[in-house]
Amino acid sequence: MLGNDVLLCFIFYSTLLISKMYVIAIITGQVRLRKKAFANPEDAVRHGGVQFCRADPDVDRCRRAHRNDMENIFPFLFLGAVYSMLSPSYGIARLHFLVYFLGRVLHSVAYLLALKPPTRSIAYIVAQVPCLSMAIQILLEVAYYA
Repeated sequence: MLGNDVLLCFIFYSTLLISKMYVIAIITGQVRLRKKAFANPEDAVRHGGVQFCRADPDVDRCRRAHRNDMENIFPFLFLGAVYSMLSPSYGIARLHFLVYFLGRVLHSVAYLLALKPPTRSIAYIVAQVPCLSMAIQILLEVAYYA
């Protein structure tokens, strides 16, 4: 099964995406520490006092970026895995995965740095194009057997 070049390519980009999500989680933790804004009282007490159990707009921005990743990357993982099983052209599949990855990286950067609109929206749309393409190809393939 790992002899499938498309599947290996998908695994590569999926691992990069999951790693990017971990990086955003680490950034969120670092911003929490820097801003002294903790979600749990026990963490706040450990870092200066219960008064630091509070919300912070910068921490919230990081959390929203992370949540947006989960809302978008998890469906990509499903679509990409199924798409990889359809024996698509390696070059086209790689392009799908690369465009999605670059779109999500740009989206995260735009989110975390609060870049001017419509940067984040364009990055979101760019990343959705390969997902839509894969979904259509999957549906067309399985409709034949349904």
